[in-house]
Amino acid sequence: MNIPAQLRYTAEHEWIQLLDDGTALIGITDYAQSELGELVYVSVDTVGDHVDANAEFGTVEAVKITSALYAPVAGTVLEFNSELDESKGDNPMIINSDPYGAGWIIKLKPDNPDDVARLLDAAGYEEVIG
Repeated sequence: MNIPAQLRYTAEHEWIQLLDDGTALIGITDYAQSELGELVYVSVDTVGDHVDANAEFGTVEAVKITSALYAPVAGTVLEFNSELDESKGDNPMIINSDPYGAGWIIKLKPDNPDDVARLLDAAGYEEVIG
C-alpha cells in the first residue's frame, strides 16, 4: 500500500498536503480508493464554505457504495479539482490511478496550518489500516 511520508492522514482515510502558499490539498488514500473500488462520481458542494475539522465536505461514489469525505482540519474550501468532474468522461477514476497526485479532491485554506502537523504521519496511518 502506498503511504507517502510527506503527507498527513486521518483515521477516516483522507490525506492532506500543506502547500508553500499556506493552502492544502486533500484527497482519499490509496487504501480508501482500493477498498471502494472503481469510483464513478465525486460530489463537493462546499466550495466557498467554511468547514470544521471532521465535518463532511463531499462524497465519493463507487459502483456499489457512496462514502462521505471529511475535512482533516478546519478551514475554507477554496476549490474542487475540476479534473474529477464526471462530465469529462471517466475522470473520477483519476483517484483510483493517482490518489496522491492528480486525484486530489479539494484545496482548503486551513484556519490553523499547525493543525496539519497534529494528524497521523505515515507510520501512524499504517497502524490504522493494519
